[in-house]
Amino acid sequence: MKKIFALAAAAATIATSMPASAADLVFTSWGGTTQDAQKIAWAEKFTEKTGINVLQDGPTDYGKLKAMVEASAVTWDVVDVEGDYAAQAGKNGLLEKLDFSIIDKSKLDPRFVTDYSVGSFYYSFVIGCNKDAVDACPKTWADLFDTEKFPGRRAFYKWSAPGVIEAALLADGVPADKLYPLDLDRAFKKLDTIKQDIIWWSGGAQSQQLLASAEAPFGSLWNGRMTALAQSGINVETSWEQNITAADSLVVPKGAKNKEAAMQFIALATSAEAQAELAKITGYAPINLDSPKLMDPELAKTLPDAQTASQVNADMNYWAENRDAIGERWYAWQAK
Repeated sequence: MKKIFALAAAAATIATSMPASAADLVFTSWGGTTQDAQKIAWAEKFTEKTGINVLQDGPTDYGKLKAMVEASAVTWDVVDVEGDYAAQAGKNGLLEKLDFSIIDKSKLDPRFVTDYSVGSFYYSFVIGCNKDAVDACPKTWADLFDTEKFPGRRAFYKWSAPGVIEAALLADGVPADKLYPLDLDRAFKKLDTIKQDIIWWSGGAQSQQLLASAEAPFGSLWNGRMTALAQSGINVETSWEQNITAADSLVVPKGAKNKEAAMQFIALATSAEAQAELAKITGYAPINLDSPKLMDPELAKTLPDAQTASQVNADMNYWAENRDAIGERWYAWQAK
């Protein structure tokens, strides 16, 4: 959800100038409201429990992480990354294996657990609509790709990542259980039909602004951003039809200086209580299976893990194996 090209403005909100001492742990994430929530739900609680100060850095930058590891100059201890990147980086030797004698994985959603990573939270791409700006809101991916029935600009995620290609294939009639391997020729052909009507968003705040201003009155957004829009008083509608799930993951770079503390931090961050608190603040789903029972039932039923009737799980392992090739084609297509 978020790429290495994250806006500089987001980085400006993160305290990066304070040097870390040997006793400090450095947590790196994507900035903005999500990292603010991670600081409240995880970092502050971790410091209270252990006395270890947690410095915030960001935005996550895959090139920087790789360079740190290769130079044996790692300054990050725990990093929030996209799930497909976590799978790829683990295989490429850039990450420490997690210590599951410290991190209790028995209650974690197995979809988001590998030797090198555990889920940070998971989210869905949903169809969002500004009800005050249109006569009718699209309900399905096919609707969102139908410019005759639903004229106007539509918002889509700019970066090469799970979500948009799957939506295009679903809109073109591919059954959810037949998505992989992705038929890129078919996907780009479908995307060509709406290319001139797309406004690309590069971060969650931008997607909200596009919808709220009706510059793009509907589009594909992260579910948590739709929750925040609704809470702000904007008259929006969210369609969960074939919502496409993806996840962020927590990893420890190879050679991290505070490896044991990093494992302890991840153990707290993935606990039922901490995951429930993050979900409460963000609207994203917890990866701890015991978290929902700690949450207000009215809130819990609005999260992705309660929207499973037609849910489509993006294949993180497929993306890990093919992310570079897909990315090359994706950016070439955008530039045409």
